[in-house]
Amino acid sequence: MDACFGGHPFFSIRIPRMKNNYGLRITHLLLTLSLWMALLAGCAPAAATPETNLILTAAVETAVAQLSQPTATLAPTETAIPTATAIRTPPALPATYQTSLLKSHDIPRTYIADTCTYLQNKWSSNKAAPGTVVMVVMHHGINKGEASGNDVTVAQHKKIMDSLFESGFQAINMQQLADFLYNNDYIPPRSVIFIVDDRHFAEYFNDHFRPYYDQWGWPVINGYIGIDERTDLWAENAALSAEGWVDYQSHGYIHNIPISEGSTDDFIISEMGGAIASIQKYMNKTPIAYVWPGGGFSKRAVEIGPTLGYKLGFTVNPRGPVMYNWIPQADTVNDSNPLAIPETPAGNPLMTLPRYWSYDALNNIDIVRTIGNEAAAYEEANKNTELEYYDIVCAPTYGSLP
Repeated sequence: MDACFGGHPFFSIRIPRMKNNYGLRITHLLLTLSLWMALLAGCAPAAATPETNLILTAAVETAVAQLSQPTATLAPTETAIPTATAIRTPPALPATYQTSLLKSHDIPRTYIADTCTYLQNKWSSNKAAPGTVVMVVMHHGINKGEASGNDVTVAQHKKIMDSLFESGFQAINMQQLADFLYNNDYIPPRSVIFIVDDRHFAEYFNDHFRPYYDQWGWPVINGYIGIDERTDLWAENAALSAEGWVDYQSHGYIHNIPISEGSTDDFIISEMGGAIASIQKYMNKTPIAYVWPGGGFSKRAVEIGPTLGYKLGFTVNPRGPVMYNWIPQADTVNDSNPLAIPETPAGNPLMTLPRYWSYDALNNIDIVRTIGNEAAAYEEANKNTELEYYDIVCAPTYGSLP
């Protein structure tokens, strides 16, 4: 037996125990017994001996002892189930801010077509804060004596300027207004823009507006008539333009024939384009705003203006102040403003902006200030809703808000 078993490779191999499955352990036992039986059959004599019986008995006892050991029960392995991404539903956006401080037919209109662009400009921290408001004041004449019609006296003019300053307003130029209305670029939260219509000598601006430029840095806009005559007037005004605080914009070419729905394309282009050419020639600048002569405009003229390079247009309609993506307009001629041409049919609020006459400015300073405050509170109350909408709908494409 020693010669048969002592050097057999079976005795140098340790067969691992199968701990985790009872059926496999039974199989392991049977295979072990079968191997022992095969070896014994090849090595043992034909008749069983006591030694053989002892070996078989020991093998069986060993196997049974292994089966009697406690077996760890393995829990079945669970297949990982991907976690479903929750679908976020964007909230409904709030309505445009409305106010009872405007006349009933003067309804604020929006003009930014892309909601995500609007929200991005509105809530970016480096832009103008919601509720930033602009009062556009139209000056026709400032008289040293008595004033009539749309003019004001020197004393009235001074009171307007002082009251605006005391109410926290700051004056801006035309480029600042355009950047604000198009992109919500920062301007003072209460801004005012002064537009003086028609041609004037330099004395007019030096007497009535330079003191406020010197004290507060306030610029003034002149809607200048573009007809190429009176080189003396052009020279004086070109000098003021070079100083930078009088900002010259277009007020028509021959000026005395207002544009209407019956105006031809040729007439519209000669009026709007001719004014550009003259200002470029004498003042070395290109105007971006058109002050409609006599307040007359048409749908066609509003369409042509931007193709010539105009970004803004001004009516003589005293609808109210303006804010980013918020411009008061009327759909029809109505009793609340019977002389005002309705702007909505023209289709572009940026080319049909309202203005307050200077003689009525004092009566509207508090109204403009209150509209700005109300709008700021309204937007703040709806801020979280708009930011959630932006995060769900806009951020994947437009990126996070700066």
